[in-house]
Amino acid sequence: MGVFEGLRFDEHGLIPAVVQDVVTGKVLMVAYMNEEALRKTLETRTTWFYSRSRKALWHKGETSGHVQHVEKVYVDCDRDCLLVQVRQEGVACHTGFFSCFHRMVEDTEISEPRASCPASPLLAFLGDLFSVIEERADRPSPSSYTARLLAEGKEKILRKVAEEATEVLLAAFEGEETRRDRLRYEVADLLYHLLVLLKHEGLTYAEVMEELRNRHIKAQTTTS
Repeated sequence: MGVFEGLRFDEHGLIPAVVQDVVTGKVLMVAYMNEEALRKTLETRTTWFYSRSRKALWHKGETSGHVQHVEKVYVDCDRDCLLVQVRQEGVACHTGFFSCFHRMVEDTEISEPRASCPASPLLAFLGDLFSVIEERADRPSPSSYTARLLAEGKEKILRKVAEEATEVLLAAFEGEETRRDRLRYEVADLLYHLLVLLKHEGLTYAEVMEELRNRHIKAQTTTS
């Protein structure tokens, strides 16, 4: 089935597109595409949308430079909505926030804008934690353990990684009653210190995840 024949555009010739950052998993924005905008998006691998207020096409990032590089496009079960996964340059929101969804509903009130909104999916939280580590490195303070650890250098960081790895091994051998809680705690410590090591060595968390994904794709190709 062809893309344009299979999709169900509304009576105005539009289809909503939910844009998601492929690295953090955060929802960035919701906009509309018509057939021409979708065609340009697929051809250029950058997002194009249709403005209902201006009644015109617009290329995301054309003036700001905050371009969205398209990785994947998915269609929902009713074929009347798109999910567009992108690599976001800069920020997605024209107000300067990474995501347009930077306010939270709390009880019956809408919160003030927050850079931390929306929260990353739980399984993507390590990406948020790495961002915090990067911030501590860029703007160190005496009260920050992360900043002190990075300032003390590679030898100190490697010692901490080795210590935490040993704690993980010891926790795995503990009695049944305490093993699960202790192991969870020690693995969390190890993951944190590994992220600090990545930052010190100039690597990113996303690069490691990409390495794992590429291995998975290669393994699937080999076994298929």
